Amino acid sequence: MTTRSALCGAVLCFCFTAIASAAQDAVKVDPAHYKVETENANVRVLRVHYGPHEKSVMHSHPDSVAVFLTDGTVRFTDPNGKTQDSTVKRGQVQYTPAETHNPENTGDTAFDVIVIELKGGKK
Repeated sequence: MTTRSALCGAVLCFCFTAIASAAQDAVKVDPAHYKVETENANVRVLRVHYGPHEKSVMHSHPDSVAVFLTDGTVRFTDPNGKTQDSTVKRGQVQYTPAETHNPENTGDTAFDVIVIELKGGKK
């Protein structure tokens, strides 16, 4: 009975880990804000749109490049609750290492960005 319990526990841990990993994909957990524009073996390109004062849910991105289509003010909250406020300008390009966050548009206007997720790097 102990071996069977241990085996069931291991299977459950594996399943919960797989579900948790999938649940962190921005497109899967927040399709209202994230849309896949194109994807291949090297990159996944996301179109991101937040209305004024809209907030996402906690999710992850691998190493990425962001191309800001509008000016904006954004607050990022990490899994530990630490926040970081950012102001970005239309046309700005930024590299971001793999991270987990919950973004919020803190501005009074819509916020748009293209996120290019790099495959083969850290997730």
